[in-house]
Amino acid sequence: MSTQTDRGWVARILGVAAGDLPLEGTIGSFDGATVWLNSAPLTPASLRGHVVVVQFWTYTCINWLRTQAYFRAWGQRYRDHGLITIGVHTPEFKFEHDLDNVRWAVEARKIDYPVAIDNDFAVWRAFANNYWPALYFVDVQGQIRHHRFGEGDYERSEMVIRQLLADAGVEDQRPGLASVEPNGDEVQADWENLGSPESYLGYDQATGFDAGGRAVWDKPHTYTAPEPLRLNRWGLMGDWTVRSDASALNGTNGRVAYQFHARDVNLVMGPARKGASVRFRVLLDGESAAAAHGADVDADGNGTVVQQRMYQLIRQPGPIRDRRFEIEFLDGGAEAFCFTFG
Repeated sequence: MSTQTDRGWVARILGVAAGDLPLEGTIGSFDGATVWLNSAPLTPASLRGHVVVVQFWTYTCINWLRTQAYFRAWGQRYRDHGLITIGVHTPEFKFEHDLDNVRWAVEARKIDYPVAIDNDFAVWRAFANNYWPALYFVDVQGQIRHHRFGEGDYERSEMVIRQLLADAGVEDQRPGLASVEPNGDEVQADWENLGSPESYLGYDQATGFDAGGRAVWDKPHTYTAPEPLRLNRWGLMGDWTVRSDASALNGTNGRVAYQFHARDVNLVMGPARKGASVRFRVLLDGESAAAAHGADVDADGNGTVVQQRMYQLIRQPGPIRDRRFEIEFLDGGAEAFCFTFG
């Protein structure tokens, strides 16, 4: 039988001890959730006696996507020991309020844990949260003992889970950490070569927009992106309407260009009309992306927008240097929201 001294020794080996986990408050209420997926509604009272990890997410967020292999692995490894993992989906973009879109994401990402739909940000406020993604680690008494905002620190996060389980009397944890197998866009960023920031294509949060002349908000306007663009500047070509949340293509054969420095290029985009599809092709320095194409592009640089989501358009094999990315939409009705890089 394990003693408290034994547990302390194990904790030191793992790098987290009970004393490293101060009380940070009590678990927030889920009363504001409008819908639950994969579960009946959960409450702080119903979770008592379980170690709980709550993750705030929104389905187009690349930072959240790159945490998923870990979050999934923790749930699968420790659920039989009493761990409950909960996702709180709090939307960033308007289309992420659409329950059908979230259901699609839950199925596509093979999410089997409970998901609270937090369209009104009520659960977000109950936790006083400000980040996607955010993790809150809760002990069996309903006390928040640790948090993590953003990506990274995965080993420590799992060590916290193991310590909270040990404090709850779980004595048969297998040694070592969970095996993590990221898929596609879950792969960690190439941080050493990541030189381009998240860039929104709506004027409320846009940075780096080079209109090639006068910019016009909320009205159709013909743009010509400069060539060359300076690093981390982007532009439009063709007839576009730049809205507060996105750039929307009017007609066909519009382009978006971005001068970037990163391994991966991702773009949150979708068809303006649900159920529609928009063909596109991707270019690097004016040529087909070829071997540098992302998961949502074929070897000839072609793809189709069929869903409002994040599309991985470029994954370079290296070496990484400054390059001009372009996406040309061959059909009308595309909306582009945000570039992210990896």
